Formats: sequence, structure tokens, C-alpha cells
Amino acid sequence: MTFIVTDNCIKCKYGDCIDVCPVDCFHEGENMVVIDPEVCIDCGVCVPECPVDAIEPDTIEGAEDWVVLNQKYAKVWPNVTENFPALPDADDFDGVKNKLKTHFSEKPGKGS
Repeated sequence: MTFIVTDNCIKCKYGDCIDVCPVDCFHEGENMVVIDPEVCIDCGVCVPECPVDAIEPDTIEGAEDWVVLNQKYAKVWPNVTENFPALPDADDFDGVKNKLKTHFSEKPGKGS
């Protein structure tokens, strides 16, 4: 098992999870982060740190597409090891459904 970042991170991109990760498995896109499943040690310390509950175990129902997305973008987006401010309109996008189809960006973030 590993953890994955899911839909609710899109357009929110809080960095609280990054601060607690002991193995630096997060990678930054323009408007979300993903977890590299090959680096994640399944400790779960990031899960309660996410203020929008966007981090889930890869065993949840419907996780398959998110596993693929996390794997794909962890390979091309820069690694991020330090927290950063959430996106300016993060509170407005918390809980919005189907953000993958309407708001996801393939562009990389800045990394750290």
C-alpha cells in the first residue's frame, strides 16, 4: 500500500503534508502535488496534515486512476521538500467535485 493525492488537492495545493514527510516523496505541479509511490514508505503522517482530506490510501474504491496520475506526474514534476502557501483561491475550491476534468494542470510547479 502507498498513499495518493486525489481530486480535492487540485486548485488548493496546501503544503502542510510536505513538512511532515520523512522521505520527501511529494512532487509539485502547477495546481496540486502528487506522491511518488516508489519513495513513499506508507507511514501515513501526511494524511491528517492535509486540510482538505486529499490524501488517501491507494486501496480506496476508485483509486486506480489516481495511482496512475500520481505515478505519472511524480516522474516529471519537480520534487518539493518545503511547505509553501496554498493557492490564493484554495478555500473556494475545497470540496468542488470533478476538478480533474475541469481544473487539472499538467504543468510542473517550481519545486524546492
